[in-house]
Amino acid sequence: MNAVFGVIFHFIGGFASGSFYVPYKKVKGWSWESMWILGGLFSWIIVPPIAAMLTIPNFIEIIKSANNTILGYTFLFGLLWGIGGLTYGLGVRYLGVSLGSSIILGLSMVFGSLMPSIYYFFNKAEGKHGIDYFFTTQSGICILLGLLVCVLGVYLCGKAGVSKEKHITSLSTASKSDYNFGLGIVVAIVSGILSACFNFGIEAGKPMADVANTLWKSVNPNQGEFLYQNNVTYIVILWGGFTTNFLWCLYLLIKNKTFSDYTKSKAPRGKNFLLCALAGTTWYLQFFFYGMGESRLGNGASSWILHMAFIILISNAWGVVLKEWKGVDRSTYRSIIGGILTIIISICIVGFAKTLEN
Repeated sequence: MNAVFGVIFHFIGGFASGSFYVPYKKVKGWSWESMWILGGLFSWIIVPPIAAMLTIPNFIEIIKSANNTILGYTFLFGLLWGIGGLTYGLGVRYLGVSLGSSIILGLSMVFGSLMPSIYYFFNKAEGKHGIDYFFTTQSGICILLGLLVCVLGVYLCGKAGVSKEKHITSLSTASKSDYNFGLGIVVAIVSGILSACFNFGIEAGKPMADVANTLWKSVNPNQGEFLYQNNVTYIVILWGGFTTNFLWCLYLLIKNKTFSDYTKSKAPRGKNFLLCALAGTTWYLQFFFYGMGESRLGNGASSWILHMAFIILISNAWGVVLKEWKGVDRSTYRSIIGGILTIIISICIVGFAKTLEN
């Protein structure tokens, strides 16, 4: 049952992440940097401490008691991930929700799932799998197969994006606004690699989550692992992410003189504010539920792969719903649908792999 609940929690988290950018697309009269940093305040600064306070009342003491090395590495990976998150927004802007998310998250899935296992191959740690796990055990081989199938799904989605560019002249004005495949693909590659640093940050901050887990178990014996243990780690990771995004958006607000967006009488300020708050809060929920899924499946490759696969799946589904592929030929449309179906198959394979461990 742990595997089943783990997959369900990862689906909810993936749905939140795959959907968070949709409210941003409804913001009117504001620049990208104006809406991104406002939503980010909710994502990185406002909502995470509230979630931690509700689930781990002593989270501040846990952070204070952590040594500087743990805090430093957790913050550093958050800083690097923040660059990935920042360029994620630009990638989605230039490539669209479905294609941008597919490429970025596909790369993040590969790097985030395999790099920690390479590290633990050379630095053994209890409960952590080395890269050899994927070639010497039934579960590991199955997880690796699921990863490869998901990469195939990402390839099909990317192929559809290339084909879409060829048919861009037949797309609606809304579909082709801001679309720039050349610039978008460069941004997406940078974002995909650095976005994997969030998983590295979870690994670096694991001692803090372990403290929360131990304290909870002492009060709730024989009830399994603490579902919300990672909420304390997210605080430090997201401080790093906020730092990167705040500095960049502040630069753009000054450079483009877009501070005035917040006082524009013609812009629906109240509606825009609520949309940004909704987007930011929805974004954070992905990791709230990721932590719950990870507590059931373990912070290994399978959790990260499932999380990324569900985000890619939902993002592409939104791309279809939002008619980002309207006007393309049947071959292109078949590619995007084929990519979605392939990713669904990969999710089933990774989910099944966890049952082999038991």
